[in-house]
Order: sequence, then C-alpha cells, then structure tokens
Amino acid sequence: MHPVASVLTNAAPSLTSVPAPATASRLGNVASSPVREILALTARPEVISFAGGLPAPELFDTAGIRAAYDRVLTENPQAALQYSTTEGDPELRAAVAARLTARELPTDADDLLITTGSQQALTLLTTALVEPGDVVLVEDPCYLAALQTFGFAGARVVPVPTDDQGIVPEALEEIAVREKATLLYLVPTFQNPTGRTLPAERRHAVAEAAARHGFWIVEDDPYGELRYEGERVRPIAADPAAADRTVLLGSFSKVMAPGLRLGFLRAPAEVRHACVIAKQAADLHTSTIDQAAAARYLRDSDLDAHVATMRAVYRERRDAMLEGLPGALPEGSRWNRPEGGMFIWVTLPAGHDATALLRTAVAHEVAYVPGAPFFCGEPDPGAMRLSFTTHSADEIREGLRRLAKTFV
Repeated sequence: MHPVASVLTNAAPSLTSVPAPATASRLGNVASSPVREILALTARPEVISFAGGLPAPELFDTAGIRAAYDRVLTENPQAALQYSTTEGDPELRAAVAARLTARELPTDADDLLITTGSQQALTLLTTALVEPGDVVLVEDPCYLAALQTFGFAGARVVPVPTDDQGIVPEALEEIAVREKATLLYLVPTFQNPTGRTLPAERRHAVAEAAARHGFWIVEDDPYGELRYEGERVRPIAADPAAADRTVLLGSFSKVMAPGLRLGFLRAPAEVRHACVIAKQAADLHTSTIDQAAAARYLRDSDLDAHVATMRAVYRERRDAMLEGLPGALPEGSRWNRPEGGMFIWVTLPAGHDATALLRTAVAHEVAYVPGAPFFCGEPDPGAMRLSFTTHSADEIREGLRRLAKTFV
C-alpha cells in the first residue's frame, strides 16, 4: 500500500460529537397549556366535553365564507395571493373600525393593526412593552395563554384578587402603589375562565388607577358580542381617563370562524407602530387572502344577523347547563350565571379537588377543565370551568348526568 494511503486509512481521527445547544432558558418560565392537554385526552367521540372554549362548528356560516373566498379569487386573485402590508387589508380595517364605532368606541382604520388571531396581538404587544423582570398585573384567575405569553417575556406576573364581579379596584390600587407595573391585562367582558363581567364603575376605577400609577391597560375582548341578557357595558378603552393608555384586543374567532386566525389590536400610535415592527419580524403580515375574504364577507353578508343566531343557540345551551347543575354537583357547590360568553365558573365545596376528580369524570365519559391552572396566585382546588357552547341542550343534560357520578 502506498504510504500516504496507509496514513489516510489507519490514522484518520475519530469524530467526537458535541451536543447541540439546549433550548432557551425562557422556556423554563412557561408550562404547557393544561387545557390543550385535556382536549387531547378527551378527543374520543363518546366523551361529552365541557373543557374546550370552542365555538360551535355547526354554526359556522360555511356557505357565506366560501362565497367570500370565491368572489375574492374570481375578481382579484393576483392581489389576494400576493404579499401585502403589515398593517392589514384597508377594507378589513375599515370594517372593524366601523363595528367598534357602533359599540361606542370611535375608531379609525388607521388606529388598527390586523393580526394572526388576537393571541398574536397579545404577543406583539408584550414584545413591544415588556422587558424581562417587568411587573405585569393580571386578574386572578386569568386566561391561561396570557400567562404563557408573559412567562415567555420573562415578566414578573403579579395577581390581582377578584370577586364575583371581577377585579377588585381596592386590591388593584394597593398593589399598584406597591409595584411599579408596566401593564394590567384583563378580559372585562365574559371573562375566560370565569364568565364574569366587570361593571361600569369598576372599569372606570381601573382606568383611573392606570392614569394615576402610569401603567398600560390591555383589554382583551374576544367574547363581547356574545351577550344573551343584560345591558352592554362600554369598553375601558372608551373611558377618557384611559384613552391614551388602553390597548383593545379583538378577534373574529368567536363570531366568524377560529380557523381564519384573524384578530386585531386598537392602540395609541406609538404602541401600534412598535407592534407593526414586531409583526414584520414575526410574519411580515397576516394572510392576505384570509383578510380579503373576511372583508368581503363583512361587505356581502350580515354578520350581526349571524351573531344573533349564535347568541340564541348559546343562550339555550347556557340555560340547559344552569338548570342541570343543581342535580349534578355536590351540595354546597357554587356557580355563577354569566350574561354571555362561553363559560360557567363552578366552585366545589371544601374537600373536593377538581384536578384529582377529572380522571374519574373522564372514566364516566365527561370532561371539564380544573380551575387551578388559571390562578397565578394561590389556586382554589375546588374550582372548575365548564363550557356550554359545543353541545346541544340534550347533550349537556346527559353530560351533567355523567358528571354527577363523579361525586358519588
């Protein structure tokens, strides 16, 4: 053998494999969503699930949405399939602005940024406003995905106590004096997970607290159009005390279709511009064709009439659940009567652990979401969230009969 060949054959060094870098440390602040895990657990068709916060799929206006896509692709396919501006489709922004203005919140199209679902709106806003270590105030219990978002940002999340009417203004004031907060996040109308609605006087107190202590208000409103009874309450963003420091988040997921992934944020110019820059880095812009189809749907169809149909169906389902709860839950249980939205908040009597009982419930082919994961502070082990939107009244009654077996 040639000497060089001998060297190449016999003396080649062995390769030492170096491990790839670990995942980012920010993941250590964030747990996976127990709601998503429960939805996977209860995917069997025989399980009646009150766990998901999903709109009823049989109520989607499939024909109207299909027609909107057909018209967009027929009339201007090149534009519908092309890149577009980060801020969003002008026609869609104008339509959203008109809907907000009709709800006592005067809005121009230029006040809005279209996002890929309102969840992205919250992520962009957090990117724009929150530094690692900043204090973020949340109502307790709180929407789970918001807690995940703030965890990713490295925020220090501070819970604000609530009662049956939502966030307690006196508690907010005491905490705001003690903590230098960057923002307060809340869902004041038909809150997730509790279904509570913050009364007008408390909304004004929140607005004044933000002005007095210098924090932003993030008002998340995915459920506001799903009111079944009672009077509509003006958004916090409409309060003059908070107009310069409130960001409103909205979504078409609950009133049109969640698969479209269309949301929006309404914000003062400085913050909105920062969110535009953050969105450019995230995805350039929300899907052009989906925005165009939504705008065309709003032009050609009557979304208000469609939402009215949804409200009638959901009200019947809510009432069926409320009527069945006394026979399904152990004596001493408490629950609220939400005026709209998708959820009823239940508190079991002392000694009952909703998380531990879930496995028994699933064995009886019914499911719910334990309330404990929604708490940022001390959890209530007896709390549970029940959603009533995705099952008929008869299915709800059967599901509650199954739930009753959990407590035997």
